[in-house]
Amino acid sequence: MLSWRSLGLVLLMVMLAGCASREHTSRQPPPIVVSESTWRKVDSDIVAASKEATRQTTNYARDVMLEWMGLVYRRTDTDYIPWFSGYWTQQWLTMKVAWYRLNAGEEKDPVVDRLAIYLQEQYHDRVLEPVAREIDPDRVMEKAMKFYVWLLGELLRKIPQRYGVPHDQFERRLKGIPAIALGPPSTHVASVHQIIHSEPIDKLPAYGVLVARIRTTSGSARAWRSDADISPVVRRTSKRLMAELAASSASSVISMAVGRAVGSVISLGVAGIGAMMREDERPEMETLLRKSLNAAFREKWADLMWSPDTGVLAGVYYLSGQIEGNLARKRTLSIQFEPMPRRTPMPGG
Repeated sequence: MLSWRSLGLVLLMVMLAGCASREHTSRQPPPIVVSESTWRKVDSDIVAASKEATRQTTNYARDVMLEWMGLVYRRTDTDYIPWFSGYWTQQWLTMKVAWYRLNAGEEKDPVVDRLAIYLQEQYHDRVLEPVAREIDPDRVMEKAMKFYVWLLGELLRKIPQRYGVPHDQFERRLKGIPAIALGPPSTHVASVHQIIHSEPIDKLPAYGVLVARIRTTSGSARAWRSDADISPVVRRTSKRLMAELAASSASSVISMAVGRAVGSVISLGVAGIGAMMREDERPEMETLLRKSLNAAFREKWADLMWSPDTGVLAGVYYLSGQIEGNLARKRTLSIQFEPMPRRTPMPGG
């Protein structure tokens, strides 16, 4: 049994512990309230971080695509141009023109267009596809997006300590800034916080939807195969072959003997002899073809590089546009709804 002295000692210790607990509680710092002006500076720095990430990503993508263009030029010179200007290719093209013409009747434009598509497919198979095994514009587009997201995350981590903003409040701020807005459904929407913290980002549904949308947009790198306007030389070549086929005296003679359709095909041998006789014109043909191809390719390269919808930076442009655009609208709204400063009445007013 406790004595009265012992009981008093216990009560004293309990009272002291309670006082210490209350004193400890009172010493906890109050929650930090971030002023609206500080948040405006934070938002401004987020925009600056996005712009800097875009700038560095653009430099990276441009360097890679310049290397890709060099590979395309080299393979065009070593494979496509020699193939195109060769005797047997010219003979084969003459045969194809004849076949197209037999199926097109008197219309010339469909023949020219069909040959252009065939030559474009050959360019894809002989040049673009082999080069893509080393550098693929579609993969460059994805790498550019991931590089932008990674660099953006690195730059954003430095902002809270710059202004003394608590980490949890800064994270909540990032959750309120849309980076991908392709919904509904809600899985097609993602915030800045989500894109910089998703590891790997490929598992983020909204990111996958964005990549798929860019890839399937008409004009992307994957659509080159169906683009028949690679070079004016294609159309000139087709028209020349058609003219030679029509002018061949053997064509009319054989047509009288075995019929128009069979005669047109048999007379291709005469057109082939003409191609052999023009071998001395081959250097000039190759020069014109190279000049025309390079001009068309430079224009296409510019689209692949800079197009906001289909280029290798399309994903970066989308993300940065969403982030910077949403913050700009937020800033505009905050200014519109800010309370007007109270005016001091003028003496005698």
